[in-house]
Amino acid sequence: MKVAIPRERRAGELRVAASPETVKKLKGLGLDVVVETGAGTGASIPDQTFADAGATIAPDAASALADADVVLKVQRPLTAAEGGQDELALMKKGAMLFGILQPHNARESLQAYATAGVNAFAMEFMPRITRAQVMDVLSSQANLAGYKAVVDAASEYGRSFPMMMTAAGTVPPARAFIMGVGVAGLQAIATAKRLGAIVSATDVRPAVKEQVQSLGGTFVAVENDEFKQAETAGGYAKEMSDDYKRQQAALVAEHIKKQDIVITTALIPGRKAPVLVTAEHVASMKPGSVLIDLAVEQGGNVEGSRPGEVVVTDNGVKIVGHTNYPSRMAEASSLLYAKNLLAVITLLHDKDAKSVKVDWEDEIVKAIALTRDGQVVHPAFAG
Repeated sequence: MKVAIPRERRAGELRVAASPETVKKLKGLGLDVVVETGAGTGASIPDQTFADAGATIAPDAASALADADVVLKVQRPLTAAEGGQDELALMKKGAMLFGILQPHNARESLQAYATAGVNAFAMEFMPRITRAQVMDVLSSQANLAGYKAVVDAASEYGRSFPMMMTAAGTVPPARAFIMGVGVAGLQAIATAKRLGAIVSATDVRPAVKEQVQSLGGTFVAVENDEFKQAETAGGYAKEMSDDYKRQQAALVAEHIKKQDIVITTALIPGRKAPVLVTAEHVASMKPGSVLIDLAVEQGGNVEGSRPGEVVVTDNGVKIVGHTNYPSRMAEASSLLYAKNLLAVITLLHDKDAKSVKVDWEDEIVKAIALTRDGQVVHPAFAG
């Protein structure tokens, strides 16, 4: 059974869907692994390293994907409608495609997979259950994004993060405010704290208060009775009253004025990112302050952020809109993503047949399967 790892062709994508370690393990499962030449260049993995791990190096996408039973990708394949090389057309009918396919942002791709007869699986739809933790792409990639956001903030900021004491005087520590305490937010808190900043964070879920405090941060929220009941039994946030929203907005507005660094991380799958920092908030900040908007590709948490740009406002505040944060740490993110994919392939592996066989009744498969046998099957998109 052939597993293909083509080179990523979307602009700005430096990651690769395999590592030398996962190639060895895929080979150990009895699978043939073919890597397109140059696939690992952006992640600092030369062709020879893949070859030493047991992969066959293909000269181009056509030969890599020809007759491949399983295709491992980072981003969704290019189609004829998008111009450039039509990657989907190179895949055979019945091939299994695994990647971060973003169907909410590219609904037309679903029918394209179905028409091509490709069985597509969206890794970002991995359910948050115990046995799927090792396959959780969102967590592995968001963790690195949270770290890199703080490093970028430190680079853009004109002073130091920790307090600096010299004979010439003392430089006060930076104040960093993290908005949204998911995986990325928690890593941002930990990283900013390690760099010596005074860290605070906010989130609509009361349960994360202890997590923030355990990392050395201060939790910022209106902690009234409504807030204490703001989480469902499943761990999701409840809709808050208008009165609470006003109180929380006032608290955050006052807090942001005093911050040097603000990092926003709020994303809602399939929807525009919520605005957390308004133009009025930005206008109230000190010159030289830095905002990092991790949601800029989905509309942005910061009013005025622009994808791929660093905007300097009239009052001297920098709004950083770097895109595809995991790709900005391509080597590390590729190694983690490759392990996520390996875990899925191992789950579906038939030891006797030494092949990948999909159990369509498995709860993990049901959660990530987009298309099957020419039909769109995911409940969010079918019909």
